Amino acid sequence: MRSFFKRSKAVSSSTEPQHCDVPRLRHADIAAVYYNQRVAGDFYEFVSVGASRVLFALLDVAGRREHTRGILIAAQRTFRTLAPKLFAGDDFNETAAMIELCHEVNRTVLEGAGGIRSCPAFMGCYNDDLGTVCYANAGHTPGLLRDHTGITPLEATGLPLGLFSHATHSASTCALEPGAVLLIVSRGIVEAEYNGADFGLEGAKASFQQATGRTAKDLCLTILHAAEQFTRVPPTNNDVTALALFRDSRANNLWAGKERPNIMPLPLKSDLASPAGGAQLPAGSRSV
Repeated sequence: MRSFFKRSKAVSSSTEPQHCDVPRLRHADIAAVYYNQRVAGDFYEFVSVGASRVLFALLDVAGRREHTRGILIAAQRTFRTLAPKLFAGDDFNETAAMIELCHEVNRTVLEGAGGIRSCPAFMGCYNDDLGTVCYANAGHTPGLLRDHTGITPLEATGLPLGLFSHATHSASTCALEPGAVLLIVSRGIVEAEYNGADFGLEGAKASFQQATGRTAKDLCLTILHAAEQFTRVPPTNNDVTALALFRDSRANNLWAGKERPNIMPLPLKSDLASPAGGAQLPAGSRSV
């Protein structure tokens, strides 16, 4: 089967969200890959904060690209402006910062849409020194954390953005042991269909469990290829995107010898009210 993935290039036009470069990490690898040209509302972003933190996000605004473009540009601007401020320094609460970021992007989506516009989103802050991810899953497909115990889903911590100005959001934290991988896929992958059946989250899990790629980009490509093979044809009616964070197996395991659950929920919630707001890859996908 012919493949359809290419490396993305910088977007200079103001009618699209700006291109983002992949942050360089000392103990991990992060990447995102998407299929061909955007037709709907998928969008990802990376922002480095300080020497050890990287903020990342995968959003899926409902609607076709001509209707979501302005919302995505505004959401990117909010994310890029606030993330460095909220997560700067060492003396701050990551969970509270993530909730506030989620709150502000929610307001931006409502304002940009001029009303209700569903926007499932997965936003996280990876600490390269500790190997932890503080995240908010606003009605997005579950993140998938793979380590020596298997695959753990990171379920939603709140409703999708863009629905309610008074929406309450929460955040959780998970730890990535050396060699662990966090995978986030868009709805277009989960809903990939053939002969009345969906690829589904189970299809993504099975492909992820069997994936042998040693870089984040390779793992993303594996998932996109699996979805394409399932549907027998390249996806054209929806965006398909995969984002992966791969912690180096040689990284120091700060949790060694300690009792560490895979998921460590933190109960802090927000009750704030917001006003209404080179090298060629397999052909058709783009990555950073």
